[in-house]
Parts: sequence; structure tokens; C-alpha cells
Amino acid sequence: MLFGASSGAMPPFDVNELQYHGSAYLTRPTLVHYIATRDELLWRSGDLFAWIQAGKLKVRIERSYTLHEAGIAQRDLASRMTSDKLLLEPPGMEP
Repeated sequence: MLFGASSGAMPPFDVNELQYHGSAYLTRPTLVHYIATRDELLWRSGDLFAWIQAGKLKVRIERSYTLHEAGIAQRDLASRMTSDKLLLEPPGMEP
């Protein structure tokens, strides 16, 4: 299973193999195929952030970094030692 492409390109494989694994399928969704206009983007993202703010959707953040720690954040990403979201805090937002 591939979520995002931070680990690089997926190696080639025989798509015929999917038929032997319970009608599995392959797709690469892209936001632009699901959001037609800027108004729709604002509406849908507004719903998303409202759910997060109301506690209806939990976002797991492994670690927050200040802007001054951006190099450390990049190192942690590149080391592949992280599993959840990393947050880079804008100036003035540090805890």
C-alpha cells in the first residue's frame, strides 16, 4: 500500500497480480480530479478544519518544530524514522 510518495517512486509490478488478491485495484487519486473550483476547495477544506477544531477528526502529530528547527525536521524526514505528521510551526506560534 502506498500513501504519498515520500519514499520515492513505486517499483513496477504486474497489475494482473491484482486479480489474485480479492479484486484489489490500483489508483492514484489527485486532488485536482475531485475539486472543480476554488469555492469548492474552500468549502471542503473549511469543513475539514471545522471537524478538526470540534474534535470530530483527530490529527496525529508526531512532533512539532519551530521554524529555526526546519533543518532538524528535514533530517528526521530524510532518516525515515517518523511515522506520523511532523508540524513546522510558523513564527509566533511556538508553544
